[in-house]
Amino acid sequence: MSLITLVFSHSIHIVRSALSTQITSAARAGALLCLLGFVSNPGYSEEVLLGDPSLTAGVPGRGPISMSEIETWLDDERNFVELTPQLPLGLSQGSSQITGLDENPLTRAKIELGRQLYFDTRLSVDSTVSCASCHDPSMGYTAQTKTGIGIKGQAGGRNSPVSFNRILSDKQFWDGRAESLEAQAIGPIENPIEMGFTHDGVVKRLSSIPVYAKQFEKIFGSVTIDAVGKAIAAFERVIVTAPSPYDYNEQWRAFKNLEPEDLEDDPELAELYADAAAGVKAHPMNESAKRGREIFFTEKGNCSACHVGANLADEKYHNIGVGMDKEGHDIGRHAISENDIDTGAFKTPTIRNVSLTAPYMHDGSVATLEEVVEWYDKGGHPHKHLSTKIKPLNLNDQEETDLVEFMKACTSPTPTVETSRLPADA
Repeated sequence: MSLITLVFSHSIHIVRSALSTQITSAARAGALLCLLGFVSNPGYSEEVLLGDPSLTAGVPGRGPISMSEIETWLDDERNFVELTPQLPLGLSQGSSQITGLDENPLTRAKIELGRQLYFDTRLSVDSTVSCASCHDPSMGYTAQTKTGIGIKGQAGGRNSPVSFNRILSDKQFWDGRAESLEAQAIGPIENPIEMGFTHDGVVKRLSSIPVYAKQFEKIFGSVTIDAVGKAIAAFERVIVTAPSPYDYNEQWRAFKNLEPEDLEDDPELAELYADAAAGVKAHPMNESAKRGREIFFTEKGNCSACHVGANLADEKYHNIGVGMDKEGHDIGRHAISENDIDTGAFKTPTIRNVSLTAPYMHDGSVATLEEVVEWYDKGGHPHKHLSTKIKPLNLNDQEETDLVEFMKACTSPTPTVETSRLPADA
């Protein structure tokens, strides 16, 4: 496929997609400029709506990826076009939070290489543990164990955080010790409890696998540990949650008080109204969840003091009292910042898909969402470092149930991902 044909075909796609409210006016203008020929080939980029399953479908074919298949893949110019990601409804409010793309632009080739690495146990010293071992798509991109389990069945000290919606997050891990998603991606490789390997060791191993060596050479020039981190980070950045019942309800709230006469002379508004009405009808929130929403976003529950923004997480660190009643408790963010206020403080996790990611808290000590709400209702565990945002809520049983129902209404699918197609050994 020539680049001219590529530009034209994808411009048509963007023009059609522009009918959706999730595609920006800039995308529409860019598509028209492409159609009119006002495009400089070297600077061409393609807008993609994250969640598109084609981004994570893997190299076409079945079984281990062969050299001939990867050569065909790498010969396709489309796989090297820089992608400009658009976020789906709900998450789109956080577009200004997108990080890392200046240093590590997205391409299909890079995403696919990252997908392979994410699911490949050969990144661990004994080839038993992959990124997906602790961040499994079938388990909400986490693990249903109190803490992560690494090589030789070793248990880590903290619960496995989710690896979706990372495109909206800069510092990673519960304590924020990794400055970027790229740094996070390569950290577990040399952790003796997790993958137990070395960076030099994994580079040597990947270099010995022809299909990997070919991809790294074409995409990055050579196999390096930095390239490994960039590829995995690229894959993780396209794993996002689709719109949830909560998001469709929020969209509808902007239109629900309109009267028929408000729409008569405004076809565009009428179309937006119809889209919002269709969305909330197809993805309804129950009445308990709606009551829970009011508790969540008001002083009654005070949840949005930390769980705020597009990803329902403030990207900050708080001590909510978990584990502070134990001798030798985890000092959390303090180990990184050396600031007393960060003692026992951990990064706010997202509420999105939280119904799929039990157990909860940084140490996996809370088994259910009901118990999570009870913890906050009692005001956590009193301690001198307890966040001032944590206070007894005095909720009744129905209000606690409503809060849980609201959190469940923040659940939605993640993109379909190919998990088994990996490079052959030779």
